[in-house]
Formats: sequence, C-alpha cells, structure tokens
Amino acid sequence: MSKQPAEQAGSGRPARTQRQGWTLGVGQADSVLAVARNALFVMTGVLVVIWAIQLVNVTDSYHLTLNYGIKPRDLGSLPYILTAPFLHVSWTHIEGNSGPLFIFGFLAAYRGLAKFAAVTAVVIVTSGLAAWFFGSPGSVGAGASGVVFGYFGYIMVRGIFDRHAIDLLVGAVMALCFAYQFAVLLPHQGIGWQAHVGGLVGGILSGWLFRDRRLARAVKPARGVAVSGAAGTAVLPAGDRLAAPGAPTSRKGSDSRKGPVVDPSNPRAELYKQLDDLGL
Repeated sequence: MSKQPAEQAGSGRPARTQRQGWTLGVGQADSVLAVARNALFVMTGVLVVIWAIQLVNVTDSYHLTLNYGIKPRDLGSLPYILTAPFLHVSWTHIEGNSGPLFIFGFLAAYRGLAKFAAVTAVVIVTSGLAAWFFGSPGSVGAGASGVVFGYFGYIMVRGIFDRHAIDLLVGAVMALCFAYQFAVLLPHQGIGWQAHVGGLVGGILSGWLFRDRRLARAVKPARGVAVSGAAGTAVLPAGDRLAAPGAPTSRKGSDSRKGPVVDPSNPRAELYKQLDDLGL
C-alpha cells in the first residue's frame, strides 16, 4: 500500500491521511471465540436477572414497575431511567423483548465486553431520557425495548465506522430480518416509541463514539522532508540536505563538475563567482 507525503507538492496543503481499507474483521479465531463465549454468558445472565425481577414484580402486582418506572417530566423519577429497562408490565411484554435483547446484545458484545458495557450505558441513558422528556403525561415507561433498539442501531453502523466487512454484513442481515421492528418507531397508543427512537439514536451515536480509533494511527509518516516555498511545497528524499537561502548548491550527476550554482540575487554572488574562477 503506497504512502502519501505529509504535504502535497505544489499545493501548500496537508495531504489527506491515507485510510485503511476494509477488512474482514475476523481477527484471531481463538480470541474471537473466547469473547463470543463470554458474551453468551453475559446475555444469559442478563435474561436470568430480568426474568427473576419479573417473577418478583408479578407477585407484587407490578408495584416495582409503578414505583421504579419512568414518569415523564417528573424529577423524582429521573434516576429510574436506570431501572426501567429491567422492568416490564406483563408476560407478553417481557417475552417480546427477551428474544431480540438476547440476539442483539450478543452481537453487540462479541467484539468486547468493555465496549459493550459502554454502549449499554449510552443507550440506557438516551432511551430513558427520550421517554422522560417526550413521554405521555401520567404514563409509566418500562421495558428493555429501548435498549434493544440501541443495540440494533449500534450493530447496523458498527461495521461502517470500523470498516469491518463481517460486521457490516451482520448489520445488514439484522436490519433485513427485523425490518418490521421499525414500525414501533412511529407513534402508537400504549407503546413507548419515544424510548425506541432514543435508544436507536444512542446506538448509532455509540457506533461513532466507540469506533476503532487505531485506523487513524495506522498510517506511518512518509519518508522525506516537506519544504515550503513560494511556489508551494515539495518533498525531498530523506537523504538530501537543505542549503541556507542563497548559499551555493551542488548539481547532481554530470553537472557537479561545473561548480556550484549561485543565486544571482545573493549579495555575495560576485564573491562566489570570483572564488569559483580561482578554483577555490
């Protein structure tokens, strides 16, 4: 792969940093499988926790949801944007969220659990704030669907920002398979579509925030020295030296026998010429 100089010759403008091409993004099979196995365990644990909370919630007549759900524009319920994703309002509600949560959560986590934790924090906050700011007055928002859409958005754009062909393919397949999910992004009675939109925006934002920044550092500096001049900027080979302005410079090749080249505008040009005539 060719390298570009730090500045483009004759333009006086910095050259564009060469971007790394697309990769399959598979990495070492052993490490990928290890992280994927950990992601599987994590998402299984998350579902166990959510279903355990649901069992307690049902026996308590859903008082957990009523007390720790999101109440739009109620300052007292603002901290509950962190608890609402773990609460649901019915068995149908939790069953509908569990499958997509497990699938999208696993796909979001198999690249690394640390990044997955950061993405989860972002989508919980963005989906919760969207429900808190724009939800219907008097309602209570709860459920993991906002986080599901956050993972969904992250998976779709991660391959684009990281330039991984495999991740891009996974995102495209998921978008096609779950295209019907976009229907609940529109206003519906009884559906917290605000949290869905907020989660989707948070997932896309996470794809940009947590992109692979090593791509920007992958290009090594080009060999050579950038030289600025009136006509623009040129790049000399690394072995060449720069002479002081106006000083004589030697010609390469056969011209070196003819002596130095003197800039006529140099005040010492006549002195250099006389020394050259004397063979000095």
